[in-house]
Amino acid sequence: MQTVLLLIASNLFMTIAWYGHLRHKSTDLWKVVLISWGIAFFEYCLQVPANRWGHGRWTATELKIMQEVISIVVFSGFCFLYLRETMRWNHVVAFGLIVAAVAFAFWPTNPAKAG
Repeated sequence: MQTVLLLIASNLFMTIAWYGHLRHKSTDLWKVVLISWGIAFFEYCLQVPANRWGHGRWTATELKIMQEVISIVVFSGFCFLYLRETMRWNHVVAFGLIVAAVAFAFWPTNPAKAG
């Protein structure tokens, strides 16, 4: 659970770093880059330990796939709550397909060992 919580927190920071400036387009781009880089530092302070501590329980591939789903969930909430964008049906389908890909990634390769 620690890994998942760290991944959620790191994705919050990264989403803010990458997309938070979209509501502040009058701010000089060089300032936005420096501020975003500073915010991204905290993302790395959470992402690296999440991957280090999570590896072994999960494979690197599973950690990456988990991170991508968390990223999409965080991003969707951010778009809706902060950027005031609406989710279209094709976005929902696309996200659903990504979640299906995650299910396949975590599918037991040897059902006899599952459980």
